[in-house]
Amino acid sequence: MKLNSIGLDDLKTKHIAQDLNQLLANFQIYYQNLRGIHWNIKGKRFFDLHVKFEELYNDANMKVDAIAERVLTLGTTPLHTFDDYIDAAKVPVGKNISEDEKAVRLIVSSLTELLKIERNILDKSGDANDEGTNSMMSDFITEQEKTVWMMKAWLGETV
Repeated sequence: MKLNSIGLDDLKTKHIAQDLNQLLANFQIYYQNLRGIHWNIKGKRFFDLHVKFEELYNDANMKVDAIAERVLTLGTTPLHTFDDYIDAAKVPVGKNISEDEKAVRLIVSSLTELLKIERNILDKSGDANDEGTNSMMSDFITEQEKTVWMMKAWLGETV
């Protein structure tokens, strides 16, 4: 087994970095969706949702940077073109969404997809003894599960 400069199995970290790039692409779509619903939300809940969506897109933007930097730390290049993001993304694209429930449902469905990818990375990073990636995924999952619960509660639904 060949180790990289941070002491991890080189082959395993290349696979983890590929998965992180997939997560990066999906986060970029999620981020852009959040920007769109932040800009376009209308109705009686505008003030509350406008602020919440801004909070979420600022958080997503920070996570995008953290993911890209982790990809670099693992010795590969982060995806950085819109073509790459579209090709790799599973998160639904939300276009011209201005209604509150549709916007919140888009967030829930997006986070559901992100959580699937993150759990897969969590398993692989644990197997590779990659604590840096593992810790990041664990933190993301904890935060996003809570956001899904809150959004579902807002919709009057259970997780």
